[in-house]
Amino acid sequence: MFCYQCQETGSGKGCTALGVCGKSDETANLQDLLIWLLKGMSFYAGSMVEKRTAGVITAECLFATVTNTNFDASRIIDYSKKVIALRETLRSHAGVLATALPECATWTPSTDKEFFRKSLDIGILQTADPDLRSLREIITYALKGMAAYTYHAAILNVYDDALFDFMFRALNAAAQETDKDILMNMVMEAGKFTLLAMDVLDRANSQAYGTPGPVIVHAGVGTRPGILVSGHELKDLEMLLDQTVDAGVDVYTNGEMILAHSLPFFNKYPHLVGNYGNAWWQQTTEFARFNGAVLVTSNCIVPVEPAYADRIFTASVAGYPGVPHMGEFNGKKDFSAVIARAKKCFPPESLNEPDFPHGFGHAYLGAHKEKIIDLIHREKIKKFVVMAGCDGRDMRRRYYTDKALSLPSDTIILTAGCAKYRYIKHMPGTIEGIPRVLDAGQCSDTYSLIAFARELAATLHISDLNDLPIEYDIAWYDQKAIAIFLTLLYLGIKNIKIGPTLPEYFQQYIAAHLPPAFHISTVHRD
Repeated sequence: MFCYQCQETGSGKGCTALGVCGKSDETANLQDLLIWLLKGMSFYAGSMVEKRTAGVITAECLFATVTNTNFDASRIIDYSKKVIALRETLRSHAGVLATALPECATWTPSTDKEFFRKSLDIGILQTADPDLRSLREIITYALKGMAAYTYHAAILNVYDDALFDFMFRALNAAAQETDKDILMNMVMEAGKFTLLAMDVLDRANSQAYGTPGPVIVHAGVGTRPGILVSGHELKDLEMLLDQTVDAGVDVYTNGEMILAHSLPFFNKYPHLVGNYGNAWWQQTTEFARFNGAVLVTSNCIVPVEPAYADRIFTASVAGYPGVPHMGEFNGKKDFSAVIARAKKCFPPESLNEPDFPHGFGHAYLGAHKEKIIDLIHREKIKKFVVMAGCDGRDMRRRYYTDKALSLPSDTIILTAGCAKYRYIKHMPGTIEGIPRVLDAGQCSDTYSLIAFARELAATLHISDLNDLPIEYDIAWYDQKAIAIFLTLLYLGIKNIKIGPTLPEYFQQYIAAHLPPAFHISTVHRD
């Protein structure tokens, strides 16, 4: 295997035997094969008039290869078979001559063993030129990030077919294009379409669950057995809550599922009692202490520990060998196995953490814009720091805690994603009623922070977002954060700090060809 898509990859250069995430070489290679097959399918899908079916399948498969999402080799093979079947259907209607086709557009195995054999020949290092590899991989990783948001929206029946058009076009480019200028332009275009994907998901969530609003999230525990729901898939949480009404169990959110507490729809469930735990990398200890059933609905899942191995389940794109998966039938999922397991468990052990504020999306920020502008004019607010993105285990991430706690009292933190757990429970206080930490929600809700910055600039008649009193301190771990990073570059944001390290695949052609005025740095370089 060779994988360097996450921040914690081996020595920062690439995992070659076992993923630092816990992914086996077998699964890593099969995921590379799945991406390769998607490139072959896109050869036909790009010419389709109706792209939605192929687009949703593409988004789901790309999402399944995001770090810490699906470790189950058999599920990856199933995805590959689905892609091949769809590719062949598209191919039968395309009328493309066989001589014009790349291998990824024609390869078809006759046995499962052939998937494993072929996966050994399909990998990142097949592109020998490091600059070309850099461009192709960052496009692929951006696609994974925007695909996650596109898939979440599709689950709620909200689409923008322009996203599918770009996915097919970008997959084709990553497979065959060798002109580095063309690929560099597509890197920047990926930021444009990630912004669109976040906008689509924002609309989907609001249409389904209402406009997010400020809440105080309860971090304590109840006396009944519990189910802990992690990941990002709100539809799974909705179905689980419907099935646990009067079941005698409490439901808790974990990680980025915290967004549910700010959405009015979920207020009707009194047994949704609070949020338990912190960022994904702490789940090995926190899942153990939770005592109850755990349902992981997307990324992030880490290698399962014996302490909770008999009470963890997956749904949606998440998967782990030996862990029961809650599949879908006619648009519904039956969580009775999860509920039955929870009823046999003890109540959660308290983590003794404080309640904290949440739910400051662009609706809140827009409604309080005039007050915020007044505070800026009166120098009560002198600076905003966008400290958003992914958390992880790297010890250098202590930077984000130290930075947050050291900020002067006239500074507001704008955040989204799981990096907030580094400081959000330790920064009480307001500036004349405006909380010093404004948490919008999941990583996709970075869209709210961008929307607010653009609205603030328009109101202040500022044409360049860089003239706002906002600095950007972005934490990355997986491909969604990288897609958001490209969005900021697309918007022309300069002087971004990304940390705790700069992606290895970014340091080659792309970093060298950004205009010097962008001045990208890591959090430890200054």
